[in-house]
Amino acid sequence: METQRCALSPEELSKTFFAYYKARRVSGLFLSSAVTGNPDSTMERMNRSALMLRRMQFRGYIHLKIIPGASDAAIRQSLALANAVSLNIETSGEDNFRYLSTTKDYLNDIIRPTQLISRLTARGFAYHGVKQTTQFVVGASQETDREIVYHSWKLYKELHLSRVYFSAYQRGNGSRNLPGEHSGYTNSQMLAREHRLYQADWLMRKYRFKAEEIPFETDGNLSLETDPKEMWAMIHPEFFPVNINKADAYSMLRIPGIGHIALGWIFDFRKNGIKIRTLNDLGKRTKILKKAEKYVTF
Repeated sequence: METQRCALSPEELSKTFFAYYKARRVSGLFLSSAVTGNPDSTMERMNRSALMLRRMQFRGYIHLKIIPGASDAAIRQSLALANAVSLNIETSGEDNFRYLSTTKDYLNDIIRPTQLISRLTARGFAYHGVKQTTQFVVGASQETDREIVYHSWKLYKELHLSRVYFSAYQRGNGSRNLPGEHSGYTNSQMLAREHRLYQADWLMRKYRFKAEEIPFETDGNLSLETDPKEMWAMIHPEFFPVNINKADAYSMLRIPGIGHIALGWIFDFRKNGIKIRTLNDLGKRTKILKKAEKYVTF
């Protein structure tokens, strides 16, 4: 049965949102759309909605979804109106993308505009400060976690994206032709893959891990049983133990169970000239902090 669809006009959308904003029910807008007509006609409606809000003196957060295949002019207009934009890459590489879409051109509709946004938002250019994000659908195609992590690393280092998001594919929601429908992973394991990818992403963005340092199983995927930071520690015994009272921040953030919050506690102790003798000195013993016991010395 065909799904009945509806759409708000830019006038309806902007007035409705602004009413909620004035009533303090919302603080920002994330605006996406299915394609109505063609990519540029859809972008025109979205951009006009954002433009009307700006003319209403809304100075808050607007995130606009870029439609694959949109023209450079439409993208530039979005960048002029938004605080952030995103164009979902969906999967790693052209070969994997062919499983997901037969109507979109991976290089021209996905990669080229992503590179354009990166150039236009670089330091010294007109739209510097506008953030760019993207998303991978995990498990719909045949990509491995290694491929996703390496693609994410390139997006951060070469195109300077602000964030990469992951969404686990759930079997039963797509075409029977999708590899994900015949995957050996259950839906719950797909969600576990998503979680592990977020952990690996955090290591790269916050803990100064490089993509080549992220440990993978022989099939190219992250372990579902052990988080990637602990897995790295297990295969690098030469790095440990780390002296809590002397090590630098880089070394301590390699310790399983030690994150930025615990790191802050440790430096507070040092600043006050207090030597840490056991992890109990740091206060509440969380399950995560307990992981650090076999990797530290005092």
